[in-house]
Amino acid sequence: MTNRLDSTFERLRANRKKALIAYVMAGDPSLPDTEALVLELERAGADIIELGVPFSDPIADGPVIQKAAERALRSGTSLRRILTAVPALRAKTQIPLVLMAYYNTIYAFGESAFCRQAVEAGVDGLIVPDMPPEEADLLEAAASRAGLRLIFLLAPTSTPARRAAIARRSKGFIYYVSLTGITGAKLADLEEVRRNVEKIRQATETPVAVGFGIATAQDVSQVAAIADGVIVGSAIVRQIGEHQHDPHLPERVGAFVRSLKSAMTHGQVEVRA
Repeated sequence: MTNRLDSTFERLRANRKKALIAYVMAGDPSLPDTEALVLELERAGADIIELGVPFSDPIADGPVIQKAAERALRSGTSLRRILTAVPALRAKTQIPLVLMAYYNTIYAFGESAFCRQAVEAGVDGLIVPDMPPEEADLLEAAASRAGLRLIFLLAPTSTPARRAAIARRSKGFIYYVSLTGITGAKLADLEEVRRNVEKIRQATETPVAVGFGIATAQDVSQVAAIADGVIVGSAIVRQIGEHQHDPHLPERVGAFVRSLKSAMTHGQVEVRA
């Protein structure tokens, strides 16, 4: 069975387009809201959705996503409940879904069982921000058996050897972290991002998506000229937080994502052949 992540990047590349990857915290403010948000974000132009799994100690996340995790935990969201909710979403959309989860939640679930059940539910990929590749052998094997794309992160400080190793191992896409810091920080120097993305591309044909610090339509347009995908997280989650009690929450957030997609579509975007 073809993975939805792979086929999406193949389709976009064939059409000389880039992927807009939108992050939302699953269960923020509730799981039914998450389903409505995913469907609206797809209509607004998102190509891939990252679903955050709420965790009590999200070390890679800034205050915006930390608060979203707190709201999701208060609503009773757990990894098991997310996997139970995904099949209902799959009945309405085939947009690629990537879970972003801290390793503790996966370890408590059981790596093999989690990977198998995630794919059965309709999940396509997995990002574990606190799992270094040196310690990922068991999870990597379980993900490979299940057909789940395990996506590794690369930082500006990664050595050439580490960059090459992760470029070989990351499946679906490579998540290039544009800055050394937490989510929600300001976008780093674009020239440094460009140089590092080019170095990654010398080691692999796997698509490279850039995240952290991308908050505005201008950011999206500039990064889309560099990478195969643009990841927007805190800026979207901030919109959810601001409009969480609004009955038109999906439409409010969808309008913001539509503006990002418009900037990506109408900007001067260089596409790798």
